[in-house]
Amino acid sequence: MIAGQPQVLRPSFSALIAAEEELGPLFALVERAGEGRLALSEMTALFWHCLADRGALTHAQVGEAVMQQGLAACAKPLRALLGQILQGSG
Repeated sequence: MIAGQPQVLRPSFSALIAAEEELGPLFALVERAGEGRLALSEMTALFWHCLADRGALTHAQVGEAVMQQGLAACAKPLRALLGQILQGSG
């Protein structure tokens, strides 16, 4: 949920390229996440880039939603998103 609206995360090729341009190599990001070293800013940026329909949402709104829901609640969609990135859409 962001700004009171349900959102879908979809790691399209273009979204992942944009995320990689901002965050660096995705393999390194996945490794940091696996080691528990993923920064809040990295998680927020990855979520923002992978929103299926970003509309007018900003990075800041995504970050605010993460803080409202808490890191524990955001761990589940993060794991699912990272799994999709690693395994592909099948």
